[in-house]
Amino acid sequence: MEPIIETRNLTRRFGGLVAVNEMNLAIERGEVRGLIGPNGSGKTTLINLISGVYEPTSGDVLFNGKSIAGWSPNRIANYGLLRSFQVPRLFGSMSVMENMLIARFADFRLDYRKDYDGATEKAQQLLEMAELDPLRDKPAKILSGGQKALLQIVRGFMVDNISVYLLDEPFAGVNVVVKETIMKVIEQMRQAGVTFLLVSHEMASVRRMCSRVTVMAQGARIAEGSMEEVAANPQVIDAYLGGKK
Repeated sequence: MEPIIETRNLTRRFGGLVAVNEMNLAIERGEVRGLIGPNGSGKTTLINLISGVYEPTSGDVLFNGKSIAGWSPNRIANYGLLRSFQVPRLFGSMSVMENMLIARFADFRLDYRKDYDGATEKAQQLLEMAELDPLRDKPAKILSGGQKALLQIVRGFMVDNISVYLLDEPFAGVNVVVKETIMKVIEQMRQAGVTFLLVSHEMASVRRMCSRVTVMAQGARIAEGSMEEVAANPQVIDAYLGGKK
Protein backbone atom coordinates (compact mmCIF):
# COMPACT_ATOMS: atom_id res chain seq x y z
CA MET A 1 0.00 0.00 0.00
CA GLU A 2 1.28 3.47 -0.88
CA PRO A 3 2.26 5.59 2.17
CA ILE A 4 -0.08 8.50 2.83
CA ILE A 5 2.92 10.70 3.70
CA GLU A 6 6.42 10.20 2.33
CA THR A 7 9.55 12.32 2.36
CA ARG A 8 12.38 11.58 -0.05
CA ASN A 9 15.86 12.86 0.74
CA LEU A 10 14.19 15.91 2.28
CA THR A 11 16.74 18.58 3.19
CA ARG A 12 16.50 22.07 4.64
CA ARG A 13 19.49 24.35 5.14
CA PHE A 14 19.60 27.66 6.97
CA GLY A 15 22.85 29.15 5.75
CA GLY A 16 25.55 26.73 6.90
CA LEU A 17 23.19 24.82 9.22
CA VAL A 18 21.61 21.64 7.89
CA ALA A 19 18.42 21.41 9.98
CA VAL A 20 16.99 18.40 8.11
CA ASN A 21 19.43 16.20 6.23
CA GLU A 22 18.17 13.87 3.47
CA MET A 23 15.26 12.69 5.59
CA ASN A 24 13.36 9.64 4.32
CA LEU A 25 10.08 8.92 6.07
CA ALA A 26 7.03 6.84 5.11
CA ILE A 27 3.82 6.88 7.14
CA GLU A 28 1.08 4.38 6.42
CA ARG A 29 -2.57 5.31 6.23
CA GLY A 30 -4.33 4.99 9.59
CA GLU A 31 -1.08 5.02 11.57
CA VAL A 32 -0.17 7.04 14.66
CA ARG A 33 3.56 7.48 14.09
CA GLY A 34 5.77 8.79 16.85
CA LEU A 35 8.61 11.20 16.06
CA ILE A 36 11.15 11.63 18.83
CA GLY A 37 14.68 12.93 19.26
CA PRO A 38 16.78 15.26 21.42
CA ASN A 39 16.18 19.02 21.41
CA GLY A 40 17.49 20.53 18.18
CA SER A 41 17.28 17.26 16.24
CA GLY A 42 15.08 18.75 13.50
CA LYS A 43 11.64 17.41 14.44
CA THR A 44 9.75 20.70 14.26
CA THR A 45 11.63 21.72 11.11
CA LEU A 46 10.47 18.46 9.53
CA ILE A 47 6.87 19.25 10.54
CA ASN A 48 7.28 22.73 9.03
CA LEU A 49 8.57 21.25 5.77
CA ILE A 50 5.74 18.73 5.45
CA SER A 51 3.08 21.36 6.27
CA GLY A 52 4.47 24.01 3.92
CA VAL A 53 5.73 26.51 6.51
CA TYR A 54 9.22 26.02 5.03
CA GLU A 55 10.19 25.13 1.49
CA PRO A 56 12.74 22.33 1.13
CA THR A 57 16.25 23.13 0.00
CA SER A 58 16.13 19.81 -1.83
CA GLY A 59 14.19 16.57 -1.78
CA ASP A 60 10.46 15.99 -1.93
CA VAL A 61 7.30 15.60 0.18
CA LEU A 62 4.51 13.36 -1.12
CA PHE A 63 0.95 13.30 0.17
CA ASN A 64 -1.21 10.51 -1.27
CA GLY A 65 1.53 9.99 -3.85
CA LYS A 66 1.43 13.62 -5.03
CA SER A 67 4.32 16.04 -4.54
CA ILE A 68 3.35 18.95 -2.28
CA ALA A 69 6.85 20.39 -1.83
CA GLY A 70 6.69 24.15 -2.18
CA TRP A 71 2.91 24.35 -1.73
CA SER A 72 1.58 27.06 0.60
CA PRO A 73 0.33 25.96 4.04
CA ASN A 74 -3.27 26.88 3.22
CA ARG A 75 -3.21 24.87 0.00
CA ILE A 76 -1.83 21.87 1.88
CA ALA A 77 -4.49 22.29 4.58
CA ASN A 78 -7.25 22.45 1.96
CA TYR A 79 -5.84 19.21 0.56
CA GLY A 80 -6.39 17.53 3.94
CA LEU A 81 -3.07 17.80 5.82
CA LEU A 82 -3.12 19.92 9.01
CA ARG A 83 -0.70 20.64 11.82
CA SER A 84 -0.72 21.97 15.37
CA PHE A 85 1.86 24.21 17.02
CA GLN A 86 3.80 23.80 20.26
CA VAL A 87 2.26 27.06 21.51
CA PRO A 88 -1.48 26.98 20.72
CA ARG A 89 -2.56 29.67 18.26
CA LEU A 90 -6.07 30.70 19.23
CA PHE A 91 -8.22 33.81 18.98
CA GLY A 92 -8.25 34.69 22.67
CA SER A 93 -11.10 37.21 22.61
CA MET A 94 -13.35 34.90 20.61
CA SER A 95 -15.38 32.19 22.29
CA VAL A 96 -14.40 28.53 22.22
CA MET A 97 -17.24 27.84 19.77
CA GLU A 98 -16.20 30.75 17.53
CA ASN A 99 -12.65 29.39 17.45
CA MET A 100 -14.06 26.11 16.21
CA LEU A 101 -16.20 27.74 13.52
CA ILE A 102 -13.48 30.00 12.17
CA ALA A 103 -11.46 26.92 11.23
CA ARG A 104 -14.41 25.76 9.16
CA PHE A 105 -15.17 29.02 7.42
CA ALA A 106 -11.57 29.94 6.69
CA ASP A 107 -12.39 27.92 3.57
CA PHE A 108 -14.07 30.69 1.58
CA ARG A 109 -15.51 28.18 -0.86
CA LEU A 110 -18.16 27.40 1.77
CA ASP A 111 -21.43 29.31 2.03
CA TYR A 112 -21.48 30.55 5.64
CA ARG A 113 -25.27 30.92 5.82
CA LYS A 114 -25.95 27.56 4.22
CA ASP A 115 -23.38 25.59 6.22
CA TYR A 116 -23.65 27.30 9.61
CA ASP A 117 -26.07 24.86 11.27
CA GLY A 118 -24.11 21.80 10.16
CA ALA A 119 -20.82 23.38 11.23
CA THR A 120 -22.21 24.27 14.65
CA GLU A 121 -23.47 20.73 15.14
CA LYS A 122 -20.09 19.27 14.19
CA ALA A 123 -18.27 21.72 16.50
CA GLN A 124 -20.61 20.78 19.34
CA GLN A 125 -19.84 17.08 18.86
CA LEU A 126 -16.10 17.72 18.85
CA LEU A 127 -16.27 19.90 21.95
CA GLU A 128 -18.20 17.17 23.73
CA MET A 129 -15.58 14.61 22.68
CA ALA A 130 -12.86 16.90 24.08
CA GLU A 131 -14.88 17.65 27.23
CA LEU A 132 -14.77 21.37 26.43
CA ASP A 133 -18.50 21.80 25.85
CA PRO A 134 -19.14 23.54 29.22
CA LEU A 135 -16.75 26.27 28.06
CA ARG A 136 -18.18 26.73 24.58
CA ASP A 137 -19.34 30.31 25.18
CA LYS A 138 -16.29 31.42 27.18
CA PRO A 139 -13.44 33.40 25.59
CA ALA A 140 -10.55 31.14 24.65
CA LYS A 141 -8.10 33.27 26.63
CA ILE A 142 -9.53 32.02 29.96
CA LEU A 143 -8.71 28.38 29.20
CA SER A 144 -5.86 26.64 30.96
CA GLY A 145 -2.74 25.80 28.96
CA GLY A 146 -3.88 22.21 28.55
CA GLN A 147 -7.38 23.22 27.49
CA LYS A 148 -5.91 25.58 24.88
CA ALA A 149 -3.81 22.72 23.51
CA LEU A 150 -6.89 20.52 23.40
CA LEU A 151 -8.96 23.20 21.65
CA GLN A 152 -6.24 23.71 19.06
CA ILE A 153 -6.24 19.98 18.29
CA VAL A 154 -10.00 19.46 17.99
CA ARG A 155 -10.39 22.67 15.96
CA GLY A 156 -8.42 20.98 13.18
CA PHE A 157 -11.10 18.32 12.81
CA MET A 158 -13.52 21.00 11.63
CA VAL A 159 -11.86 20.67 8.22
CA ASP A 160 -14.05 18.19 6.35
CA ASN A 161 -11.42 16.35 4.37
CA ILE A 162 -8.69 16.09 7.02
CA SER A 163 -6.76 12.86 6.53
CA VAL A 164 -3.37 13.64 8.13
CA TYR A 165 -2.70 15.57 11.33
CA LEU A 166 0.80 16.57 12.44
CA LEU A 167 0.81 17.18 16.20
CA ASP A 168 3.81 19.09 17.55
CA GLU A 169 4.30 18.42 21.29
CA PRO A 170 0.57 18.07 22.11
CA PHE A 171 1.29 16.84 25.66
CA ALA A 172 3.75 19.57 26.67
CA GLY A 173 2.74 21.27 29.91
CA VAL A 174 -0.68 19.61 30.20
CA ASN A 175 -1.96 17.81 33.27
CA VAL A 176 -2.75 14.10 33.43
CA VAL A 177 -6.50 14.55 32.90
CA VAL A 178 -6.08 16.66 29.75
CA LYS A 179 -3.37 14.31 28.48
CA GLU A 180 -5.78 11.38 28.76
CA THR A 181 -8.42 13.37 26.90
CA ILE A 182 -5.98 14.23 24.10
CA MET A 183 -5.04 10.57 23.73
CA LYS A 184 -8.73 9.60 23.67
CA VAL A 185 -9.42 12.15 20.92
CA ILE A 186 -6.44 10.94 18.86
CA GLU A 187 -7.57 7.32 19.09
CA GLN A 188 -11.19 8.14 18.21
CA MET A 189 -10.14 10.15 15.18
CA ARG A 190 -7.65 7.47 14.11
CA GLN A 191 -10.55 5.02 14.10
CA ALA A 192 -12.44 7.55 11.96
CA GLY A 193 -9.63 7.43 9.39
CA VAL A 194 -7.19 10.20 10.33
CA THR A 195 -3.45 9.46 10.21
CA PHE A 196 -1.21 11.13 12.81
CA LEU A 197 2.44 12.10 13.12
CA LEU A 198 3.02 12.72 16.81
CA VAL A 199 6.08 14.72 17.90
CA SER A 200 6.62 14.43 21.63
CA HIS A 201 9.16 14.21 24.44
CA GLU A 202 6.55 12.34 26.51
CA MET A 203 7.96 8.85 26.00
CA ALA A 204 5.26 7.09 28.00
CA SER A 205 2.57 8.68 25.83
CA VAL A 206 4.41 7.83 22.61
CA ARG A 207 4.87 4.23 23.75
CA ARG A 208 1.16 3.98 24.48
CA MET A 209 -0.09 5.65 21.29
CA CYS A 210 2.43 4.62 18.62
CA SER A 211 3.24 1.12 17.39
CA ARG A 212 6.07 2.60 15.30
CA VAL A 213 8.49 5.37 16.23
CA THR A 214 11.00 7.34 14.14
CA VAL A 215 14.03 8.84 15.88
CA MET A 216 15.84 11.95 14.60
CA ALA A 217 19.23 13.35 15.61
CA GLN A 218 21.21 16.13 13.95
CA GLY A 219 18.56 16.47 11.27
CA ALA A 220 18.61 12.84 10.14
CA ARG A 221 16.69 9.63 10.84
CA ILE A 222 18.85 7.39 13.01
CA ALA A 223 16.37 4.65 13.97
CA GLU A 224 12.85 3.38 13.38
CA GLY A 225 10.75 0.63 14.90
CA SER A 226 8.82 -0.07 18.08
CA MET A 227 9.65 1.99 21.15
CA GLU A 228 11.40 -1.05 22.64
CA GLU A 229 13.52 -1.48 19.51
CA VAL A 230 14.59 2.15 19.22
CA ALA A 231 15.26 2.44 22.97
CA ALA A 232 17.79 -0.39 22.67
CA ASN A 233 19.47 1.08 19.58
CA PRO A 234 23.06 2.22 20.34
CA GLN A 235 22.71 5.26 18.07
CA VAL A 236 19.62 6.38 19.98
CA ILE A 237 21.34 5.88 23.33
CA ASP A 238 24.29 7.88 22.07
CA ALA A 239 22.04 10.70 20.78
CA TYR A 240 20.21 11.06 24.11
CA LEU A 241 22.87 10.11 26.61
CA GLY A 242 26.19 10.52 24.90
CA GLY A 243 26.65 6.75 24.76
CA LYS A 244 26.15 6.23 28.49
CA LYS A 245 23.50 3.83 29.67
